Amino acid sequence: MSWLPLSFGAPMVLWGLLALPVIWWLLRFTPPKPQTEVFPPLKILARVLKREETPQQSPWWLTLLRLLMAALIVAALAEPVFNPRERLPAEGAAIALVIDNDWASAADWGQRVATAERLIADASSNDVPVIIAFTAEKPNAEIGPFDAATALDRLRAAKPRPIPTDRPAVYARVAATLESLPGASVAVLADGLAAEGDEAAFNTLLSKNAARVVWAASDRPGLIGLTGADNQVDGFELTAIRAPGDPAPAQVTAGAFDDKGRRIADATLTFSPGESTATGTMAVPFELRNDFASITLDGQRQAGAVRVLDESSKRRRVGLLSQAEADQAQPLLSPLYYIRRALQPFADLAEPSSADLADAIPQLLDQKPAMIVMADVGTIPQQVRQRLVDWVDNGGTLVRFAGSRLVAAGNDDDLLPVRLRTGERSLGGALSWTTPQPVTDFPKTGPFADLAPPAEVTVTRQVLAEPTPDIVERSWATLADGTPLVTGMKKGKGTLVLFHVTPEATWSNLPISGSFVEMLRRIVQLSRNQGAAVANAEAAAASLAPYRMISADGTLVPPTPDARPLVPGAGPLPVTFENPPGLYGSDTGVIAHNLLNAESRLAPLVRPQITVPVTTIQYAIDESHNLKGPLVAAALLLMVLDTLAVFWMGGLLSRRPRRAGTAAATTAALLITLGALVGHTDIARADDAKPGDERAIEDISKTRIGYVQTGDRSVDSISQAGLEGLTRFLIEKTALEPGAPASVDISKDQLAFYPLIYWPIDPAAPMPSQAAIARVDAYMQQGGTVLFDTRDQFATGIGAEQASPATERLRDILGNLNVPALEPVPSDHVLTKSFYILPEFPGRFAGGPLWVAASLEASNTENRPVRTGDGVSPIMITANDFAGAWAVDENGDPLLPTVPSDPMQRIYALRGGVNIMMYMLTGNYKSDQVHVPVLLERLGQ
Repeated sequence: MSWLPLSFGAPMVLWGLLALPVIWWLLRFTPPKPQTEVFPPLKILARVLKREETPQQSPWWLTLLRLLMAALIVAALAEPVFNPRERLPAEGAAIALVIDNDWASAADWGQRVATAERLIADASSNDVPVIIAFTAEKPNAEIGPFDAATALDRLRAAKPRPIPTDRPAVYARVAATLESLPGASVAVLADGLAAEGDEAAFNTLLSKNAARVVWAASDRPGLIGLTGADNQVDGFELTAIRAPGDPAPAQVTAGAFDDKGRRIADATLTFSPGESTATGTMAVPFELRNDFASITLDGQRQAGAVRVLDESSKRRRVGLLSQAEADQAQPLLSPLYYIRRALQPFADLAEPSSADLADAIPQLLDQKPAMIVMADVGTIPQQVRQRLVDWVDNGGTLVRFAGSRLVAAGNDDDLLPVRLRTGERSLGGALSWTTPQPVTDFPKTGPFADLAPPAEVTVTRQVLAEPTPDIVERSWATLADGTPLVTGMKKGKGTLVLFHVTPEATWSNLPISGSFVEMLRRIVQLSRNQGAAVANAEAAAASLAPYRMISADGTLVPPTPDARPLVPGAGPLPVTFENPPGLYGSDTGVIAHNLLNAESRLAPLVRPQITVPVTTIQYAIDESHNLKGPLVAAALLLMVLDTLAVFWMGGLLSRRPRRAGTAAATTAALLITLGALVGHTDIARADDAKPGDERAIEDISKTRIGYVQTGDRSVDSISQAGLEGLTRFLIEKTALEPGAPASVDISKDQLAFYPLIYWPIDPAAPMPSQAAIARVDAYMQQGGTVLFDTRDQFATGIGAEQASPATERLRDILGNLNVPALEPVPSDHVLTKSFYILPEFPGRFAGGPLWVAASLEASNTENRPVRTGDGVSPIMITANDFAGAWAVDENGDPLLPTVPSDPMQRIYALRGGVNIMMYMLTGNYKSDQVHVPVLLERLGQ
């Protein structure tokens, strides 16, 4: 039975309200016992002529109290529920909950759990066992049947996983369990995304013993994934996808982060109406792109919106060098023509302006290339040779191609991987017994191990290597007759590579084959990390340990116990429970394993054709409240009041000495009974206080620091974490024990409770209303202080003509406030000595001044430690991001790095926060205190 937002579990009990008139009649004609008094004889004689009266009926207020108490009891027995929800079909032999807990469910996981809890609660009321299975868990995870309490525990212990669903395997296990439970109900809590094998999976699940189905699927219109982040010539090319068919345009911002979590670049991707793919370019300098460690879509807290990057995503600068002049008429004969075309898609090429090797080699080395390619370069000039050798030893990769100049120059043990025979070998021709040789399978120990040998490539001329014991180990590619085509070796931290043919198609057709491009790309990858764990074939064949994992909400976390080593192979590797997305490897080198790839699509899940009854529900939090407990508690409270009223009318609460102890004991017993009863009911959740009273009591019971709500969750969370970090430091270092930081809405919260309010300026936040600014102005005029933080130290300053957006927003706010004249904190200001002696006030950034109200009437006579003057500055302004430096997590570890990365800078920032709080709480008292050493010194004189 439901009346608007109120329903009753036993509505027939409400007929008991018809008895209220009878109760009223009985109460009216059954008055309480009259008061009995014992007087001395003289008192009786004094009243003998007075007529004694007995109440004819019960007082109206007592009658009303008892009628209300009876009505509350009747209503409580009817089991009322406020904002009731519809009961779900959790009945039959059992109910099977099949829940998607993959990466797409992370955004609304709380609603998904609340929906499942309602199903389990209804199953518990029907005494039905529960089967509960998750589609992104271990294949052998236990699924039940369980009793309702155990199922609820397993539900609350589950969490979303950053992996796709495995519906076919899980649905098959649930269907096998249902074979022994005919007539069961099946609840499908899907993520709204289609996956491979869905049709067969649903047929398996719903075609066996499913008497009814509860279908809950999220359409997820705002789900966006990042499928590509390719480092191109002009910048990072980003590709994002969403579910098809959305008629509305959409924009999403992507942010690039370095390995320390600092945001260093942004790009905007735009979806056209009806389009499911959006692209954008993150155009930043080449050097900055190589610092990218991950790219994340803003506002998408799920693993599909994050891409981690490894060395393969970083472009390297490759220097090209040749002693041959380029022939403009015949460019195909240029030694560097095919090398340029092969390297240009994945490397930034650099060439010297001079043809003289003595000038050309230093020009290339000054550009700090990762690799240098020499096309038939002979003798290296002696004045630059040692610098080139040192560059290789320190991690450079030198690739050389054979030719007439290299043959004439002879051996160079420092710049060649093998020793060469004199002259060159000719294969085929009228005067040769041999024929052109093809390329055989690539050696398993080289970087080309997983490439197929090019069947179309043949070699007609080559430079032979001297046969040495290590020639096989240094051979990366060989011909059919066993002679090396490509040799390489590690030298120091670098690599030497030699192609035993020319870079143009005169000795071989290798330069015009597709294998040539892939071979050079592998060598460039090898140069990127100078021997990284994933750059050589030996590491590629081995397994890579989990290093950093992407969690379901899109953050990078340490590896979980379930993660297993990743075995790299050809093509994209699947994301599984044992190999979740993230980085695999070690500090020396990692490989990126991302959730989505270029072929990924976000297709909406289509509900299958179901022949049994189906109930469709939406994911939602259960907002129903059982009112039985509060009503019973209210009735008990009225019963206590009725009892006290009867005692008062009977004289038990009179002030005669001999009855005072009895009345007090009776009242105490009633109050204790009431407290015990209330403790076992839901009345503890009743909110009898006015809104804001508890907040006000909490604010005035302890000193608390407030921070202004900007509306941006990331900014507000950093402000809260920063003030929590400062609070911890104050408790540890001073006698002050502040309460937890308070989030302040300047438009409606009481500001007078806080001695200091921290205001991070966010240009994206809406401009405060005039009424809110007026409240802040009144707060400052009445003794409060606002600390404005623009957090833009690396942008233009407050007084500059070209100000940053945050500074512009601060100017707009200050334009409506009565702001005094400002000055940077002088060296003799009390702020510099209120607790610690500090020459400056850094935050997460260093170098920016802290602006305070100018001490126009202050003086510093006789060179005292601080200037004299009353009052506390009502305003402080900084650009150093104080909260970012103070911010700590639950374990007390810093959340954000300082710039520059200096551990002492964070300490100085916290000390600055202590000085500001001491200054706010003590004012000119501290100004007098710092004079004490001078006064004592003078007294000693």
